[in-house]
Amino acid sequence: MNDSIREYLEKYPSEIVDMFFILRQLIFDRTSDDTLELMWAKIPSYYVSERFIRLILFGDHINVEAKAIADHKSELTSYKITPKGMLQLFAGQDIPLDILRRIFTETLL
Repeated sequence: MNDSIREYLEKYPSEIVDMFFILRQLIFDRTSDDTLELMWAKIPSYYVSERFIRLILFGDHINVEAKAIADHKSELTSYKITPKGMLQLFAGQDIPLDILRRIFTETLL
């Protein structure tokens, strides 16, 4: 992890940072070794070629931006999807690990 992402995480509550690390690990578990992790517009972003996932942290939730979320809306009915198609995961809410594994794989590979 690069220093700019570490610095970014320092601004958020530990529960949100813990969620970030779970999501980050899911991304790396589902992708190849050529995944590029960097800050894009002050947002942690994960790239494989031109495909990407972004994790946008807030004080009480994380927005997940991934192209394949739209294909799995029917499986995410207990979660909020923003008008821009991002999945919102709130602190204390269960993370839909199985669905996100598929979303991350379909988005990046």
